[in-house]
This record gives sequence, C-alpha cells and structure tokens, in this order.
Amino acid sequence: MADKERLHAEVYGDVQGVGFRAFVIRRALGSGITGWVRNRSDGSVELVAEGPRSALETLLTDVQAGPSAATVERVDTQWEPATLGFKVFGVR
Repeated sequence: MADKERLHAEVYGDVQGVGFRAFVIRRALGSGITGWVRNRSDGSVELVAEGPRSALETLLTDVQAGPSAATVERVDTQWEPATLGFKVFGVR
C-alpha cells in the first residue's frame, strides 16, 4: 500500500531493563502502527514498524528520546516499503 512504509530501527545505549519495549508499544498503539519490538543479545533494542510515514516519524522521534530511565546513544534506521505482514504491535 503506497501510503504505508516500514521503519526498521536498532536502538543502542542503556535501553534494556528500563521499560523501553513497553514505551515503544505505548507510542505505537493508537497511531495506526503495526509491527514488533524486541531486546537483542548485544544489549540493543530492535523494532520493525509499519504505518503511515508521519506516524512512523513521530515514533522515531520518541524512540530517539526514549523513556526517562533510558539513555539512547544511537538509533540506526532503514526505511523500506511496507509488507503489510503485521496485524498488531507487540513484543517479539
């Protein structure tokens, strides 16, 4: 669908054990965003989100700031066409 895109982001810093995944889910819900978020073994958090570009840009801004207990050092992003393979947003 032309009006939807996919954001793949890897978030580095002090981002595990600080409520980061729950923060991302709260931001995604109600925004027309679907996909997932997960902790990675290297201490980073990874997310794949699909939805309207404007909603994804807002989510990315929120992710770059993170919840108050987190320290985000870097966010690597890739923009891709949406696959429409998700029905909800959740933890993987």
